[in-house]
Amino acid sequence: MNDHRRIAPVARPDALYIDGAWTRALTGRRIAVADAATATVFMEVAEAGTDDIALAVRAAREAFDAGPWTQMTHDERAAYLRAIADRLEGRLADLKSLWIAETGITTTHADRVMPSIPDGFRSYAGLADSFPFSEEHASSVGGRALLLREPVGVVAAIIPWNAPVSMIMHKCAPALLAGCTIVLKASPEAPGAAYIFAEICDEVGLPRGVVNMVTADRHASDALVRDPLVDKISFTGSTEVGQHIGAVCGSRVARCTLELGGKSAAIVLDDFDIGQAAATIAGGATFLSGQVCAALTRVVVRRDRHDAMVEALRSAFETVRVADPFDPATGMGPVASERQRARIEQYVEGAVAEGATLACGGARPSNGLDGFFVAPTVFGHVSNAMTIAREEVFGPVLSVIPCADEREAVALANDSLYGLNAAVFTASADRALDVARQIRAGSVGHNGSRPDFGIAFGGFKRSGIGREGGAEGLRSFLETKTVVLAP
Repeated sequence: MNDHRRIAPVARPDALYIDGAWTRALTGRRIAVADAATATVFMEVAEAGTDDIALAVRAAREAFDAGPWTQMTHDERAAYLRAIADRLEGRLADLKSLWIAETGITTTHADRVMPSIPDGFRSYAGLADSFPFSEEHASSVGGRALLLREPVGVVAAIIPWNAPVSMIMHKCAPALLAGCTIVLKASPEAPGAAYIFAEICDEVGLPRGVVNMVTADRHASDALVRDPLVDKISFTGSTEVGQHIGAVCGSRVARCTLELGGKSAAIVLDDFDIGQAAATIAGGATFLSGQVCAALTRVVVRRDRHDAMVEALRSAFETVRVADPFDPATGMGPVASERQRARIEQYVEGAVAEGATLACGGARPSNGLDGFFVAPTVFGHVSNAMTIAREEVFGPVLSVIPCADEREAVALANDSLYGLNAAVFTASADRALDVARQIRAGSVGHNGSRPDFGIAFGGFKRSGIGREGGAEGLRSFLETKTVVLAP
């Protein structure tokens, strides 16, 4: 096995980063982090308890209320973002190695994402000059009026295990530019990126308490959500946990952004080539082994083209090499954990029991590795009422759902508790736009999944509240204040 699996590129895995210093967890406990492809522990990190969480929150509160950070200009804070971006570029290899080991993403897929991380920090730094933090208005009550957009305060940034480095960027970059202070809560399954980010924040000289990093499981994390000193929760994760966080925030009128689950539909219209659509959809399904909230997992196609779509997807999946994610020849790696694999296998068993037709996959591949592997799976003859079509599997499992016509296809796409992402496959851009306007989802792509964090990303219905990415993502870390001066 390669050396990267034995050497974790993290300087202080035994500590938490609180108030500008690396600090041993008061619990004295460690969290074991396993390599998804081998099921072996390759790193242990400190586990924060409720007392550690309280220390991190107090440090962020003090830094916001009395530190220099909020008094800086946006240009001054942007300079820190650019310094962070420069340091990130030097650590991309480490971040990539950790992401592959923790989650099973392939090296090829990771390579496509990594350059966007420093670019994202630089993009937010660029908003320092162009975003309307202050606007002059004519006041209806007389005098000069200003509309100010000021930092929301202390932010708890709770990141998921599937794409930790991307989520750190999408939450922390806009929060820092806005002038917020942060408690970054890393996932126990994938804490590596948060550790590297904390190291970089320390290296660039962020003022004490501006960024604090803890790794904790649910009990301590709940204390972070409930802490009255935290002004805003920015959470990415499951809808079930998001519902709980939203209820807690509502009870104390805390701000929250919730980026939650999805059961996204790909509508393949009758003028689009089945083989081309299948290749695109299958390719997307293997990214991060389907552990993506925006994944296109419901394929809606006219009934007379159903069998051809199932066969095309089966053919595409059977060419996928499921193996070591560090190998450039691998098409799909493992899922992130044994718990995740067991969850997927339960959904597969349930789909068969409900009458769906298993076209391919549904089993563990034989590749000589002991990790958490599942084969990419296609079900045909799926009713939109089946569990496999209603609930988020979070794995490489596709359901092909037949429909009568375009109108029913849209109805099926919208017949979901979720509304995060969708796609319309058609030769006509006008037709794609017409159908996209009818779909209740935060993002709709033409001929593929095309969520764009540079504009805005988020969902309708139980897929969340608020948007991340671009200027819309910055707005969520700002409060609006109206100041009217006497004439």
